[in-house]
Amino acid sequence: MTDYEPVIGLEIHVQLSTRTKMFCGCELSFGDPPNTHTCPVCLGLPGALPVVNWRAIEFGLMIGLALGCELAQRSVFHRKNYFYPDLPKGYQISQYDVPLCTGGHLGEVRIHRVHLEEDAAKLNHVGASGRIHGADRSWVDFNRGGTPLVEIVTEPDIHSPEQAREWLTLLRATLRRLGVSDVDMSQGSLRCDANVSVRPVGSRALGTKTELKNMNSFAFLESGVRAEVERQIALLEAGEPVVQETLHFDPVSGRLTPLRSKEEAHDYRYFPDPDLVPVVPTEEMIAQARAAVPELPAQRAARFERDFGLSAARARNFAFRTDLGDYFEAAVAAGDGSEPVAIANWIEQLVERIGSDADPAQSKVSPRSLAQLVGLIAGKRVSRDAGREVLSRLVTEGGEPAAIVERENLGAISGEDNGLAEIVARALAADPAAADQVRAGNMKAIGPLVGFVMRETKGRADGGEVTRLIRRQLAG
Repeated sequence: MTDYEPVIGLEIHVQLSTRTKMFCGCELSFGDPPNTHTCPVCLGLPGALPVVNWRAIEFGLMIGLALGCELAQRSVFHRKNYFYPDLPKGYQISQYDVPLCTGGHLGEVRIHRVHLEEDAAKLNHVGASGRIHGADRSWVDFNRGGTPLVEIVTEPDIHSPEQAREWLTLLRATLRRLGVSDVDMSQGSLRCDANVSVRPVGSRALGTKTELKNMNSFAFLESGVRAEVERQIALLEAGEPVVQETLHFDPVSGRLTPLRSKEEAHDYRYFPDPDLVPVVPTEEMIAQARAAVPELPAQRAARFERDFGLSAARARNFAFRTDLGDYFEAAVAAGDGSEPVAIANWIEQLVERIGSDADPAQSKVSPRSLAQLVGLIAGKRVSRDAGREVLSRLVTEGGEPAAIVERENLGAISGEDNGLAEIVARALAADPAAADQVRAGNMKAIGPLVGFVMRETKGRADGGEVTRLIRRQLAG
């Protein structure tokens, strides 16, 4: 990729978490028996008239405001005509030249447009391993048909597969924080298409683009874009043209296969839907949508760095996962506010114990208990090693850290009065070679000596105090 620059734009379809579908009163569902949430409107029966779901409009406005878009004073629904078994009307109600939102940006990637539409039904294919009556079949589940969708289209501002994955991660965190969608890629609530082209480094002209369809995981997106960039570069280096087409990427085999030639707008024969009036957001609607937009992940990450001193990577991790960010702030608030970085460190240890995807607020370790544990360690009442044992006990049984420390005799041992100096002397006698190296200035050799003391005290000794005593005894 050294002589060519990838140019990537993304088209993201987001299923909105409304109670009902986009243009009818059918309940939204996932995993229910097929074709149990349908009506004449979403089945496209003659004479059935659509009615706009205004909750979906509000969610669309919230997304536009969060992305810094310009909101249309008047937005129009169009019919996008194409014929496929999952589209009972023979067209999809979408938006064409007058979308709900235009412009804006998220990070360094500009937004081209944000528009509303309805989802198609779902085709289920039964192959050779699951034949019906001896033949391959496909069947349609119309439960999904009519689900409210927001399509977010970026400008071609992405220039690597890694950047595409990182940006989509930020977008998903932003949408989740807004509460407009569960953005569960495994259930199809967030689907991504990528428009990919390459050009010589330094060129401003755009190359011929191809489209990768329906990538439903971050790894899938990154590997698919990388494979297509490599394919296009190989074609150009061989003197062959890149053909504009829609492709499917198989993440298992790594193969790209063509689906169809790329459609243009005229192929869909757009025209305004005569059954739907234009959408004209009122000032009241916009004000309500603006009030519903919370602090967004990028803003929260910046605040975590600025106000709490977290590293950029940790601030991003906590901000992109609402559950971690909320738990962190609750734990900081429950303490005296002096140990936010230490609290963040112990939250990560908590996550290691309960599982990387688990919500710490649902564990037996309350934010207050974690803050108390950090306070005990900061006050040298409990060593770090003993603190890990206390945390493990909290995970399994809950309770108060101080009570666990007292019950299990895990309080810190420090100072000569507690016999620590005597244990240090035994450590030096047990490993004279290490003692000589430390005496000569090689502090890396202190590890076995500290380890001896920690074993003898069952982790209750303070590491800093042990190091101080070792150096004092060797110097004396």
